[in-house]
This record gives sequence, structure tokens and C-alpha cells, in this order.
Amino acid sequence: MTALPTALYTAEQTRELDRLAIAAGTPGAELMQRAGQAAFNALCERWPEARRIAVLCGGGNNGGDGYVVAALAHEAGLQPSIHFIKAPDSLGGDALAMARRCQALQIPMQPLSLAALPSEVDLLVDGLFGTGLASSLRGDAADLLAALDRLPLPRLALDIPSGLSADSGMPLGAVLQADMTCTFIGLKRGLLTGQGPVHTGQVRFFDLQVSRDVYQQVPAGCHVPTPQGLFACLPARQLDGHKGRFGHVLVIGGDHGFAGAPIMTAQAAARCGAGKVSLITRQEHVAMMIARQPEVMARGVNEPEEAQSLIEAASVIAIGPGLARSDWGQGLLDLALASGKPLVVDADALNLLAEMKDVGEADWVLTPHPGEAARLLQADTGSIQQDRFAALESLHARYGGTVLLKGLGTLVQGEDGRALIREGNPGMATGGMGDVLTGVIAALRAQGLSGYDAARYGAMVHARAADTCARDKGERGLLATDLMDALRQNLKVERI
Repeated sequence: MTALPTALYTAEQTRELDRLAIAAGTPGAELMQRAGQAAFNALCERWPEARRIAVLCGGGNNGGDGYVVAALAHEAGLQPSIHFIKAPDSLGGDALAMARRCQALQIPMQPLSLAALPSEVDLLVDGLFGTGLASSLRGDAADLLAALDRLPLPRLALDIPSGLSADSGMPLGAVLQADMTCTFIGLKRGLLTGQGPVHTGQVRFFDLQVSRDVYQQVPAGCHVPTPQGLFACLPARQLDGHKGRFGHVLVIGGDHGFAGAPIMTAQAAARCGAGKVSLITRQEHVAMMIARQPEVMARGVNEPEEAQSLIEAASVIAIGPGLARSDWGQGLLDLALASGKPLVVDADALNLLAEMKDVGEADWVLTPHPGEAARLLQADTGSIQQDRFAALESLHARYGGTVLLKGLGTLVQGEDGRALIREGNPGMATGGMGDVLTGVIAALRAQGLSGYDAARYGAMVHARAADTCARDKGERGLLATDLMDALRQNLKVERI
């Protein structure tokens, strides 16, 4: 099976790719035929026993793809039926031509409504609402999708599940859940973040033989990082390497009663290759750190000023895990901000930052989850999740540096670009995962990666490590500290 591409597009960008492909000499009807053929082949591969195929057709090109699937199913000896929301004779362009082909083949057709849902079929093919859907579905349209969603049938979505935003990955009123989505020409970013992965099922991508020249004319606004990209930034270590070459990460956190978070951050930084790792925390936590990871140099401080020498010695500062919002935490954050050192800012350091005025910009990576992002933007969590890309852009515009917005389809934006993390699993929904991620990013930053590269590749390595653990022992019961050995595995580069 072909791997998904790393370039991600908006709906508008995909339409432009389609337009340019046609302008370059591939007729729209041919692209539609290729899309339908690709989807039909995937259908036969996934559901080889399906005979009675209900094809749901809308009024645009998405419906046109559905008519192609129906025609191919008929010609293959299956029993397709077409259920339309716009009369075939009222269609235009290529979709009309495909509908007439189905009429000539005498494929059964009937209007689709709440009173006339498909029955006695093996499979639904969803070609109702494609990427052109911009506003929320309401009334009968939303009720229709909800009714279809209740049918106990497998579903194949053409290009995108009906009702899902191609750009944000959020439902537009209602969504018809898919078991497989065959998407064409451009991989839509909304399939991979927000609620997209919840509704798409398995995603299959087909470029429909669009030429590379066309893709070069529409630069993708978001990319998925790959291990190959990481290893290009983080080559194998030379024979004469020593700890001074690989940076000094200073972790700051762990107010009274919050020992675990910064300990996990420090341990992850050590496991991900930082030459030296230090921890500034409360005195009562020092013994725990040494017992857990004696390679980490831990120091207890009562007053923030006691941390100044270690701050000056560090090459990267990771601050926030277990920091709390006391004067102690605020004082340490002030020192870190004043140092001018590269920062990875997480947890309560973000909450303190949200309460500060005129903080300006710094050489930092901010790593908020949606709740922290809402506080940073004086918004609510719902609005952050409603359009994660818009929230990411607002955070970057407000704070600069690099911003990593956690969640399903983690997003990263810096001056050098925008990335989406495709890996990860629900087992990561446990305490401490974010603390480990902070350590991973700080270690990569200490080894010479830019803030943007450290954030995107760090998030990728973190998610891949979690996937490694889940494959070995399952998702349920996965702990943040389980990732340590898997982090090393996913950072392994052969020495040359």
C-alpha cells in the first residue's frame, strides 16, 4: 500500500491543483474517472464480499466520483444502486456526463431522504458533500447524515467524509463516519487533525497521476515530518564526540509536591542525547531525581537567585513541569526569560506567561495543550479546538518563536514552516506525556536543531515512541516513563 504523502493542503489549494492539472492537459472527466477507479479498486480490496453497493451522490464533483464508482461496480457484476440528493438531469459538467452513463447502464436510481434510506445493502459509498462544503449542515441535511450514520453498514468516503471540514478537521454540523476514506490529488490537512482521524477511518491517497510540475506550482502550507528529515538534521555522532558537543539542558520545575514532572523531563532529555542535563527544583526532590537518574545533576533552590549560575551554564532551558504558580516559579521564569537562552516552555510556565504583560518574543518553543492555549489567547478551549490551525496561527502571531499545539494531530508552527504530527495513539492520554515531550524537544535543541526542527521532530519521535510501546504491550496502561527506551530506539542513527 502506498504511504501517505508528507505535503498537506487546504481545500482551496486542492482545487487549485485540480485546476492546474486540467489546464496542463488532463480533462476533468479523466480525473473523475481515475478517482472513481481508484476508489472502486480500494473498495474491492477492503470489502471483497460486498455485492450490493449503495452509492450516495451529491450535486458536485464528489457526486460525480460516486457515479463513476457505481458504473464500475455495475460493469464488474456487482449490484450498485444510486441514491441522489440532486436530480441527475440537473447536474452540470463532468458529473452530468457520469450520471448519464449510469442511466444508460440502467443502474437503479432514487432520491435520498429520511423517508428513503438505503436498505438491504452491504456497503455505503459516500459521495454526498465534498471539500466544497463551507458552512454547517443544518435541518434536513444534518438529520439525513445522522440517520445514515446510524445504519449498521461499513462506509467508504470519497475524498472526505461528508460534513467534515477539509481545513480544520471539525464537523460542519454533522459527519457521516467512514471506515475508509479515499482522498485525491491533495492530502487534506483536516483529515489528520481535530476530529478528522475520528471520522475518516483508514485514509488512502491517490494523486490521480497529476504531474510533479503541477504540485510545484502550489506549495503546501503544512508538512508531516519524517525520520529521514530528522536524521538529516541530527546525523550520527563522530568518533571524537564528547559531552560538551551535545549541549547542556537545564530543567526548571517541581515546586513543593510536584516532583515527578520535572524528573520525567530531565530523564527524557538525558535519554534523547543531551550531553549534560541539570535540574533545578525544590530541595526535597533532589534525592528522588538522583535515585531515578543519577546522571542528572540536581540542585535544590529556595530562592530563584540561587539558580543564576546554572542558568548561565545551560545551553537550553526547559521550564514549567511542576513549576506551579507561586512566587518561586514566577521568579525562576523571570530569570529564564532574562537569560536570552533558548527555552522550551511548558505547563505552569505557560500559565504564568499568559498572566504576564508585555512579555515580547523570545527564542522559545511553547508547548501548550488546548487549555493552556486558550489561556494564552484569552479564549476558551472550545474555540481552540474548533479550528486548531487558526489557533496555532494566533499563538504564533502573538508570541513568536515556535508554537506546538498538542492534541490529535499535533501542530507546530515556526518561522521555517508548519508541521502536523501524524503518529501517536490514545494510550498517550496519561499524565506526564507532555513532560517527557518537553525533555525530548530540549535535548534536540541542545544538539543543534533549530526551535522549529526540535519541536516538529521531537513531537514525531515522542509519538513514534508511544506507538512502539503500544505495539509491544498495548495502549491501555501506557505510562509516560515507558517511553524512555523507545525514545532511544527512534533516535538511533548508524555512525559513519
